[in-house]
Amino acid sequence: MSQIILLVGILIFVAHFLSQLFRKTNIPDVLVLMLIGMVAGPVMGMVAPEDFGKVGSVIATIALVVILFESGTSLDLKVLGGSLGMTGKLGLICFGLTVFIVAVIGESFLHLSWLSAFILGAIVGGTSSAVVIPMVGALSLSDKPSTVLVLESALTDVLCIILVFALLQAGTQGGVAPGKVLGSVLAALIFALVIGVVGGLGWLLVLRKVRNFPNTISSTVAYVFIIYGITEAMGFSGAIAALALGVSLTNHDKLGLSHIKLLQGDRITPITETELLFYREAVFLLKTFFFVYLGISIHFGEARMMLIAAAMVAVVFAMRIVVTRFTVDNSYTPRDAAMTSMMAPKGLAAAVLAGLPSQYGFVAGEAIQDTTYMVVLFSIILCAVLVAAYPSKYVQRIYQYLLPGNAADIPDEGVDTVSPNDN
Repeated sequence: MSQIILLVGILIFVAHFLSQLFRKTNIPDVLVLMLIGMVAGPVMGMVAPEDFGKVGSVIATIALVVILFESGTSLDLKVLGGSLGMTGKLGLICFGLTVFIVAVIGESFLHLSWLSAFILGAIVGGTSSAVVIPMVGALSLSDKPSTVLVLESALTDVLCIILVFALLQAGTQGGVAPGKVLGSVLAALIFALVIGVVGGLGWLLVLRKVRNFPNTISSTVAYVFIIYGITEAMGFSGAIAALALGVSLTNHDKLGLSHIKLLQGDRITPITETELLFYREAVFLLKTFFFVYLGISIHFGEARMMLIAAAMVAVVFAMRIVVTRFTVDNSYTPRDAAMTSMMAPKGLAAAVLAGLPSQYGFVAGEAIQDTTYMVVLFSIILCAVLVAAYPSKYVQRIYQYLLPGNAADIPDEGVDTVSPNDN
C-alpha cells in the first residue's frame, strides 16, 4: 500500500512537470501520461484494468464530466453563439467521413461485414473531449477555434453513442429507422441543453444559501454529478448537460435574466474565481489519472491489425486537413487552422463503446475492440506528434501549403518563432 501511495505522489509531481514541458516544448502531457500507463500496464504487466474493478471506469467518467463542466465555465456565450455554425460543418462532416473511411478500410482489410465495419466507424467517428479540451487549453488558441473544438468533441461523443446503439440494434433486431435515430440525436442534444441551463440557473439561486454551510467549495462539482446522472437516466446526453451547466454558471448575465422578475435583484450568486481555480485543479488531477488509466487499458492486437489501424488514423487525419481547409473562415489564424486540422484524437467514448459489439454477440466483436484500442492509441500519438512538431518552420510551411487560404499572412522570417504561448 505504501508503494502505491508513493507512486501516486510521484505521478502528480510528474504531471506538473509535464504540463510545464508542454508549454515550453509543445510535447503534449497527455501523450506522456498515456505512455506511462502503457509501460506499467500492457508492456510490463505491473497493473491491469481489472485491478481497478469498477473504480477505473467510474474515475474515467468522472474525469470526462469535470473536464466538460470546467470547459463550459470558460466559454463565452457570444463566442459560443458565433461558433455553432462552424461546429456543425466541421463536426458533422468530419464525423460522417470518418465513419465512412473506417468502415471501408474495415470491410476491405479486416474482412468485417458492412454492418460490423460501420459499427467500428461509428465507435471511432468522433473526437475525444477528454483529450481535446486539455490540449486546446494548453495551446492557448483563439476563442472561436477553442470553442468550436470543445463543442465538436461534445457533439460527436453524442453522435458516436447514439449511432453505435442504433447499428447494434439493427444487427440484433433486424433493422433501424433513420427517423428514429435522428429524433434520438436531437432529443439527446436539446433536452440535455435545457436540463443543463435550467439546472445551472437553479444552482445560482441556491448557491448563496449553500455557502452558509462549511466546506462547500466542492458542492458545485457534486451538483454537476447529480445533473449528469439525472440526464443520463432520462436517456439524454449527460456530457452535453454538464457542458451547458458550466456555460450557464458563468454566463448568467448574458442569458437575459434581468427580464425575469423572480431573478432580479441580488438573488443570483455568481461562481467565484476561487471556485473556478478549484475546478481547474480538479481537472488537472483527474486528467492525470485518466490518461494513465487509458494507457493501462490499451490492448495490443496482432501486427497486421495494428498496421490497418494506423492506416485508418492516417487517412482520417488527412481527410480532416481537407475539411478544415474548406470550412474554417478568415477569423482563424494560420496556427488556429493548423491546430484545428490536428485535433482528431479518439479516447474515452471509443474505449467504452469498443466492448459493446462482443456483449451484443457480434462475431467480429473482438476484432472491433482490438482495432478500436489501436486507433485510440495511434490517433493520440499522431495528434501529439503533429502538435509538438508545429513550431518547426518546415512543418509550418507544409501547413501553409495545405491550408493556403488561412496561411497567407505567415511571415517567412518569423515562421520558426511560434510557441504555445504566442497567442
